[in-house]
Amino acid sequence: MDSSPIKAVGLLSGGLDSTLSAQLMLEQGIEVYAVNFTSPFCTCTPKQAGCAAVVTAVRELGNIPLKQVALRDEYLEIVQAPKHGHGSGINPCIDCRIMKIKKAGEYMHKIGASFLFTGEVLGQRPMSQYKSALNIIDRESSLQGYILRPLSAQHLEPTIPEKKGQVDRNKLLGISGRSRKTQISLAVEKGIRDYPCPAGGCLLTDKNFSDRIRDYFAYTECPSIRDIPLLKIGRHFRIDGGDKIIVARNEQESNELKNLCRENDHLFIPLDFKGPTVILQGDSLKTAVEKMIRYTKRSVGEASRITHVFRGKTSILPLGDYDGKY
Repeated sequence: MDSSPIKAVGLLSGGLDSTLSAQLMLEQGIEVYAVNFTSPFCTCTPKQAGCAAVVTAVRELGNIPLKQVALRDEYLEIVQAPKHGHGSGINPCIDCRIMKIKKAGEYMHKIGASFLFTGEVLGQRPMSQYKSALNIIDRESSLQGYILRPLSAQHLEPTIPEKKGQVDRNKLLGISGRSRKTQISLAVEKGIRDYPCPAGGCLLTDKNFSDRIRDYFAYTECPSIRDIPLLKIGRHFRIDGGDKIIVARNEQESNELKNLCRENDHLFIPLDFKGPTVILQGDSLKTAVEKMIRYTKRSVGEASRITHVFRGKTSILPLGDYDGKY
């Protein structure tokens, strides 16, 4: 008789719900392998903190194995045209979940694990965590019966690992709704102290950012995940003819724009006055510099100079020549 431990793959975000679900599996003697999905739309960790939250969660769980998967351009295709529609912003929650479950399922088969589990709580999120949505996710991921949701299992049909006795259903929970009080109490009880937030967040639910993404899709022939960081900073202006101007709001964003500027972008940098760095995607040079002046706090004379970078060539010219030939 095979006495090797049962393996399971858990989708670990670094938030409290998925960490608790993993802890419940570990307490049943299950060998847990975590998979974490990253995208430029995550907001649950501080800016530029990377995946510190999930690394902390792995440490809290006893340094379980962790596989990290970056969602790239195929994810952006789902954001643009999801089969199951968008939420309140441009968030494709159901399609996003199906993609992640499918990828986690591939990992499950690769390592010989018996099932998947997630930190989903019934009724917690309005688009993807109600019963009919969970059924769609299970069915379209082709993993129906093999996806366990430990925090809400008592409200859901028994999964195959429960029926086989690989998981004790009596030790699973019946949490539902949007309140996080039960999870926070459980965290205290189980000694889970260092978690960044009860649940993660997604920029795609933000109205202003959603508007930027829609505008980006409307004017971009070949969308790329590499363009997303630029959409997350600065003031954005779409002007007549379709040109795009991005104006930094502070010194940090000015430095970021310099790093994010592409070869075919025009980059304008104040040389001898304090003002914002500006990127222009298009040919409206005069308008771009006018935007720089508009958001410069101190008065700027024509003798002031700007640095202009385009296609590897750098020019330094007085502001009075900003509508001239570069």
